[in-house]
Amino acid sequence: MFKAAGGEECVVFNGPDEQLVGGIAIGADGGIGGTYGVMPELYLKIEELVKFGKIIEAQKVNYAVDEIIYAMCKCHGNLYAVMKEILKIREGIELGGVRKPLANLIPEDMEQVNRCVKLINEAIRVYC
Repeated sequence: MFKAAGGEECVVFNGPDEQLVGGIAIGADGGIGGTYGVMPELYLKIEELVKFGKIIEAQKVNYAVDEIIYAMCKCHGNLYAVMKEILKIREGIELGGVRKPLANLIPEDMEQVNRCVKLINEAIRVYC
């Protein structure tokens, strides 16, 4: 719809992180999403697979990404607080907490955050 309205020169990005395969498959030029920063390797793999017509393989990676996103959402802290902590663990990047009114992580979240890091690392090992 956006390509039809904007013409072939129009660049369209898929928004929902959980649906990158579908977005690219129906014509999006790429994607933009909040969780891309904590697992860029997986999103780049999805894009590569779809562009080479390997939709089933891309779906498997997207399903793994979805599982990670759902795990990240199980924390008490805001999703962005979770992502900042994952970046701290995986990349050594200290970004601080989130701004109010968003909820920061609580100590009990750390077990789930570490589980998310393990899920990301395992998915990268399997698919990339």
